[in-house]
Amino acid sequence: MKREIGDECSLEKAIETAINNVGNSYAPYSDFYVSAVLVTKSGKVYLGNNIENASYSLTICAERNAFFTAVREGNRDFDYIVIVGGKEGNITDYCPPCGACRQVMQEFCEEGFRIVLAKSINEYKVYTLKELLPLAFSEDSMAEITTERKN
Repeated sequence: MKREIGDECSLEKAIETAINNVGNSYAPYSDFYVSAVLVTKSGKVYLGNNIENASYSLTICAERNAFFTAVREGNRDFDYIVIVGGKEGNITDYCPPCGACRQVMQEFCEEGFRIVLAKSINEYKVYTLKELLPLAFSEDSMAEITTERKN
């Protein structure tokens, strides 16, 4: 299913960039390569790749890699992210973000933030953050916990 988002040419370029960048992953343990292209509302692009470590908990996902770089540079006004991935860098199916990445997106994005899962320039699906993380833990959740503890 293909849903339109914003400027189609910009989206196609973001998908193409993600596909072309997938080989920059460092995945010697899983052989599963992931590339992400995070686009701000002003059109600035941040690339991310998964980088594994022999101590698996120190691995970083492509999505968080892109987000942390953008935030470090002072950008927090995000439009959408494109995610591609596959075994040995071969993109054969859609590659949804893990739960940790979805939670990071929740921290920095609005519910309507779009997540584009692509297999090719012509095959992609678009979801909102709210669709992929319907019961997100947020700043509001923290306020509720704090209020409950005080009572």
